Amino acid sequence: MSITLSGEFLLTGGCNWQPCVDERAKVDLEHSFSDNSSRLVQISDNRTQSVYLRDDVRVDTSNQLDTDEDCEQSSSACDTEINVESDEHRLTCFVCNKKFKYVRTLKRHQLLHATEPPFSCNVCGKAFTCSSNLNEHMRTHTGERPFSCNVCGKAYTSSSHLNAHMRSHTGERPFSCIVCNNVFTYSSQLNRHMRSHTGKRPFCCKVCGKAFTYSRHLNEHMRTHSGERPFSCKVCGKAFMYTSHLNKHMRTHTGERPFSCKVCGYAFTSSSNLKRHMYSHTGERPFSCKVCSKGFTCLSFLNKHVRSHTGKQPFYCKVCSIAFTCSSHLNEHMQTHAE
Repeated sequence: MSITLSGEFLLTGGCNWQPCVDERAKVDLEHSFSDNSSRLVQISDNRTQSVYLRDDVRVDTSNQLDTDEDCEQSSSACDTEINVESDEHRLTCFVCNKKFKYVRTLKRHQLLHATEPPFSCNVCGKAFTCSSNLNEHMRTHTGERPFSCNVCGKAYTSSSHLNAHMRSHTGERPFSCIVCNNVFTYSSQLNRHMRSHTGKRPFCCKVCGKAFTYSRHLNEHMRTHSGERPFSCKVCGKAFMYTSHLNKHMRTHTGERPFSCKVCGYAFTSSSNLKRHMYSHTGERPFSCKVCSKGFTCLSFLNKHVRSHTGKQPFYCKVCSIAFTCSSHLNEHMQTHAE
């Protein structure tokens, strides 16, 4: 049965929607629910409306577009589909104001705000708000993967994961950015993309406080504090913090120069070297000295120049302790000791 929310209602145990015409009756009904089962829900058009949800009332969400596919549909005779015709009449969580189209989905969501989720794993103790989520989690312990792709045979622990995988075969991209209309295969990809518009940086370094848009960028940054260099060259054993640095280094062994100048054809081992080379054709000098305004094509050239103003000499000879403003001058000096 489809019911449109248009006034103030109480959802009673008999699955009947009744208008609240008697305030005293409303109070009596409210007290008839246990503290854990009654929930106050506001309708998002700013009117004073409420719905009290009972645990013995289930709502069929089989037609919901964003429903959890693993949650079992109720076989109760009280199954009732709530048809909310517009965003203005959606059910709203009174804790976080998130909107829902179905009462059952709202009830399941409100368990997220509970201090102790009711369904716990007896192996690792992890708790869940939905029994179907617990069942899916248990497969991580048992290794069971009951959902198989009929195209490539790859197996998954949940039907939702299988459905997401099937898009790699169909090419479907159902998640669209409302800002730039870019489309994505998975909702997680869309969520990450949205940060490029919002500027949100939810991943923060606990050491220096620097924030990042993606968790992988934070993980890479942490190596600057730990000194970890997990990527090693198989030829010479030199280690690097990032795979990109290792890949660039490997070209010194292979001689590969995949980045070519479209003007003169000169090839380079890295895109950064090609970019710097292009300035020789365009005449651009993007790095300027704040003291004398002299421009440079490379940041390292600018840093070297700035030392002519500051007098800083960070390169020391280990033999005679003479200091130099740049490493090339130190290398020239070392030849005097070699002779």
